[in-house]
Amino acid sequence: MKTIAILSNKGGAGKTTLAIHLAVAAEQASKRAVVLDLDPQGSATTWSEARDDETPAVVPTHARHLTRVLEAAEVNGADIAIVDTAPHSEATSLAAARATDLVLVPCRPTLFDLHAIRETLDIAMLAKKPAKVILNAVPPRGSLARQARDAVASYEIEPAPYELGHRVAYVHAIIKGITAQEYQPKSKAAIEIKNLYNWIMTEVLK
Repeated sequence: MKTIAILSNKGGAGKTTLAIHLAVAAEQASKRAVVLDLDPQGSATTWSEARDDETPAVVPTHARHLTRVLEAAEVNGADIAIVDTAPHSEATSLAAARATDLVLVPCRPTLFDLHAIRETLDIAMLAKKPAKVILNAVPPRGSLARQARDAVASYEIEPAPYELGHRVAYVHAIIKGITAQEYQPKSKAAIEIKNLYNWIMTEVLK
């Protein structure tokens, strides 16, 4: 079973959006996925409750139970587990990073968000786990994406080659308990999620 922790010390970075979209992408690729919801706000759990499909499974849990829950997920046949974490909780983030194979750090292309990823990358380094920055809510026009990539590179880490745009499909889909690739299968949002998922599975977690 492959495991991914999605971390960001800053709220509003898009952790849950990334978690549920990657989980659905895994299901669409004929993999069994589970999202472990460590966020006390329970956004992933709320999304799951609004969903008609029973998959991907979303399991609310606590950092102290994470290792045991991951083991149970593997025993029950999960191919990929995605851990959605809370902001402003270094202890939880560190526990998630240590228990998983890969750390993904979603980041909006703003000064405050780009500055905040340093702390999150330090957590991944402390856990001795590889980390990838995923630019999120990138405007379709303008130079923000390039500037954000340059800023991320200044931390001596390469951002993922695929980013998530600032698209209403994400918002509309989540409200309905689905994801962008289910809401509009041929949309740009669906394509960028599929590309990101394939890159993670074939290039990072191979």
